[in-house]
Amino acid sequence: MDESALIRAAQRGNLDAFNELVLTYQHRVYNLAYRMLGDAAAADDATQETLISAYRNLGGFRGGSFVSWLLRIVANRCYDELRRQKRRPATSWDDFGEVDEEANPALINGNGSPEDHLERDELSRLLQAAINSLPPDQRVVVLLSDVEGMDYAEIAAAVRVPLGTVKSRLARGRARLRDLLQAQRELLPRTFRLEGED
Repeated sequence: MDESALIRAAQRGNLDAFNELVLTYQHRVYNLAYRMLGDAAAADDATQETLISAYRNLGGFRGGSFVSWLLRIVANRCYDELRRQKRRPATSWDDFGEVDEEANPALINGNGSPEDHLERDELSRLLQAAINSLPPDQRVVVLLSDVEGMDYAEIAAAVRVPLGTVKSRLARGRARLRDLLQAQRELLPRTFRLEGED
């Protein structure tokens, strides 16, 4: 069944059709939530709330891009969570110390050398910190464009802003990320530095 047929079947109450849609798009919903919130548990919650909301409001879907509709719902959930966090900051479990990988061998990654693993972790932390520092309106368009690969029109539909606003937010967000990463260039692995920046 194609996506349109799945959507129509799901709107008529076919749970299997809705589950097919979920299986197709849940990873994109989770990825956006994780990148916006920077926390796996919060991203899980936002994803679950998004899929429940989508199921309850599927009758209101009037066509267009289904994935844009889902990503708009999760972006709004993330905005709500970011506002809540700003009002009530909390301490992360990660702040209490490092995980002992030797105590749980399943946590050990056998790919690459320890240096490669450390370098990837450092880059990932640096990028996520830079993304988290963006204002939410810039963060969502950067993530939808550069992580999810959506075009400007899809992003405009997903966040319900004019195309020009998407372009300006994306330009400002990318410029801010570039500036933040350049300010921390000594932390960037050598392979990610510009020529002559050793």
